[in-house]
Amino acid sequence: MRKFKKLVVVDETKMNTEALDRLNEYAENVEVYHDQPSFDELKNRVKDTEAIIVSWQTEISKEIIDAATSLKYIGMACSLYDNESANVAVDYAEKKNIEVTGIFDYGDPGVIEFIISGLIQLLHGFGEHQWQENPVELSGRKIGIIGLGTTGQLLAKALISLNVEVFYFSRTRKPEFENDQLQYLELNDLLNTCEIISIHLPKNTVLLNEKEFKEFGENKILINTSLGLVFELSSFENWLKLSNNYTIVDGDATTSLPQSLKNTKNLINHQKSAGWSKETQERLSVKVLENIKQFKNR
Repeated sequence: MRKFKKLVVVDETKMNTEALDRLNEYAENVEVYHDQPSFDELKNRVKDTEAIIVSWQTEISKEIIDAATSLKYIGMACSLYDNESANVAVDYAEKKNIEVTGIFDYGDPGVIEFIISGLIQLLHGFGEHQWQENPVELSGRKIGIIGLGTTGQLLAKALISLNVEVFYFSRTRKPEFENDQLQYLELNDLLNTCEIISIHLPKNTVLLNEKEFKEFGENKILINTSLGLVFELSSFENWLKLSNNYTIVDGDATTSLPQSLKNTKNLINHQKSAGWSKETQERLSVKVLENIKQFKNR
């Protein structure tokens, strides 16, 4: 296996120390950075490298790719749902014969635990907030899932085991997962039917606008653990002002909200990423290395 002449980890990918050390197996020269670079600094870091590793937080644009004249491989230490939502200009890279790989299924268990624990606290009033005047159980609630990828599927399975009525909407219907306990509804029907909605969409995929929030109405709960805004902000703010509406967001979703909104009483925002844990870091690190190994062994 011929090594890359140079590989650069351009920002804080959260790969563990062991994985970062093992990058030396695949490159003669390895540079590792633990910050989020400016555009000019990023151009400087990539200019003479054959491979880069990047997190979801740093954009690898056409201009950055053009600056990396020796680039052959881009390893995303994050999910690559589709080319449009990626923080890497995937189509442009592929036109220049640069391979782009992403990873999947590394933070999902933590997200499921976050959602269920957050809901139980809100429904029962175990924390600062209580949804209804009297505590209510998760069992028997009607919950809708928007986006039935891996996270959505795992959430559906967990909720079904807790005797929840589960429905889903996805841009691509998935009949292979449908049964008496998991039913498909069109988006408007989902919003009308369900008391609680959990959103699992690719980064910056805006699906909920004024019309959808009006359909959802009041006395509802919205959960968002997606990266970036998955709704039109002003419509969301207006919805949040309606009677007894609550939103639960994790640290990744919180970063996209304006500071003024973060202080809203019925917005339950957490600073920690729902999907981040020791186990997540281990899975992420293993998968990033495996992608590099597969590329080099071709």
